[in-house]
Amino acid sequence: MLETRKQKVFDRRIIFLSLALAVIIPLLLPVGVPMKVSQPVRDFYDKIEKLPAEARILLSCDYDPAAKAEVYPMNLAILRHLFRRNMKVVSFSLWEGGPPMAERALKIVAEEYGQIYGSDYVNLGFKEGREATMVAMGENIRNTFPTDYYRTPIDSISLLHDVKDYGDFQLLISLTAGYPGGREYAKYVQPRFDIPLVCAVVATGVPFLMPYYQSNQISGLVTGIIGGAEYEELIGAPGWAKRIMDPLTIGHLMIIVFIVLGNVLYWVHRGSRESR
Repeated sequence: MLETRKQKVFDRRIIFLSLALAVIIPLLLPVGVPMKVSQPVRDFYDKIEKLPAEARILLSCDYDPAAKAEVYPMNLAILRHLFRRNMKVVSFSLWEGGPPMAERALKIVAEEYGQIYGSDYVNLGFKEGREATMVAMGENIRNTFPTDYYRTPIDSISLLHDVKDYGDFQLLISLTAGYPGGREYAKYVQPRFDIPLVCAVVATGVPFLMPYYQSNQISGLVTGIIGGAEYEELIGAPGWAKRIMDPLTIGHLMIIVFIVLGNVLYWVHRGSRESR
C-alpha cells in the first residue's frame, strides 16, 4: 500500500521526461549559459596569439571516431584560431583513425578562411610507430613522412620545401584521446627537441597531463567538451561544444534538483511512518 502511495506521489517517469526535456529544449532553443574561461585554456589561446603571423604549426591529431564528441569540436576551434591568424598547419596522426577526422576538419575550416592545400596547410596522414615516430620526426620529418595523406611526395609540396625537423616549427599541438598523445610528447619530444607544446585532450586524460602543465612542459591545456566550449568562447566562434553546454548544464541542475527532492520525500514519508 505504501509503495502504491509513493508512486502516486512521485512517479519515476517524471524524472525521465524532465531530463529528456532538459536536454532537448536547450538544443532547440539555446539559452547561452555564461562561460568562465579556465587558466589552462587561456594559456593555450595566449600561446598561439603570441606567435607571429604565418608561423608554422605541427598539429598531431591522435583520436578516432569514438572520441569525436569531445575532440572534434576542439579540432575545429583550434583550426579556426590558426587559420584566422593565417598560420601554416601541418597535420599528421599517430592513430590509424586520425587522418580522416583531421582531413574533414581541415577541409571545413580551410574553406571558411580561403586556405589552400599545399601552401597553407597539409595533412601528412598516419604513421605507425608511436614514440619511435615522435622521436624520428625530430631527426627528419621528410624521411618519416615521405608522402602526404594523398600519397603526394613531400618534395612537391611547397609548404614543406625547407622543412626538416621540429626546429622548423614554432609550436606543436597535441590533440589527443589517449595513448599515444600529449603525455608521450611531453616525455619524449618537448624536453629533447625543445619545441613549445600545448595539448587538447579528452576529460579523462587530465590527470595524466596536468603535472606536465604545472611544470611548464605543456604551455596550455584544453580539456574535454567544457574546455572546447571555453576555447570557442575565447575565439568568438561558438560551435558544437558551446552549444552542448546548455543541455549539459541544465541536465546536471535537473539531476541535483531530483536528488534533493528525493531525499526530502524520503524524510517526509519516514516521518509519516514514525508518527503512525
